[in-house]
Amino acid sequence: MVSIPRYHQLREIIRESVRSGDLKPGELIPSERELSERYGVSRMTARQSIVELTNEGLLYRRQGKGTFVAWPKIAQQLTALTGFTEDIRARGQRPGARLIEMGMVPVDGVAALRLQVPTGQRVVRLYRARLADDEPLALERSLISFFGCEKLLEADLVGTSLYGLLETRFGLPPIEADQELEAGLATEEHAGLLEIAIGSPVLLLRRTTYTARRQPIEYAESVYRGDKYAFHTRLLRPST
Repeated sequence: MVSIPRYHQLREIIRESVRSGDLKPGELIPSERELSERYGVSRMTARQSIVELTNEGLLYRRQGKGTFVAWPKIAQQLTALTGFTEDIRARGQRPGARLIEMGMVPVDGVAALRLQVPTGQRVVRLYRARLADDEPLALERSLISFFGCEKLLEADLVGTSLYGLLETRFGLPPIEADQELEAGLATEEHAGLLEIAIGSPVLLLRRTTYTARRQPIEYAESVYRGDKYAFHTRLLRPST
């Protein structure tokens, strides 16, 4: 009869506690010492179980705070134009942002083409880390162009949705977008801001957002944590 390793048994106990709801998303799990004493295993065995479940994405660590139950991956629909704030609120979490950079810059290259403006025209550049319950999930670097866009610099872009501001304050509701998505690996910059390891899988997204009459208003390049996000779409086979 094959003996099941103790770390495997403990791993499945923790997994079942999450599945049953005894341990809920965002909840701190027992420490290695507590698990060791509760289940009669060594701390090394408890640590191995936690590491494996963390690598799977079922748990996540916060430096100096412990290990928590991860929320299920955010399934962002590719058929609806929504912002980060809307996506996170729909999951019952608290959206937030950490401002990294904001100002007026001259635009060139791909961004000028996407925004349909002359090279050198000044636009708003907004670079934020996006948070859910204070955990960083994504980095968003946006270039925003419309008449009077400099007034965005006076707005609260930490506690407020950019799309909500564009619609309610400036009368420029985002209506549609062209979006590209590809896989990538976290750079040193990404890793530091997202609190993940260098080389971790990430999703790279480029989006051009339009207001009425397909007028470009934003070109954004975003980095999403691969362990937290899944993108979903529905496909229909063309009729013959």
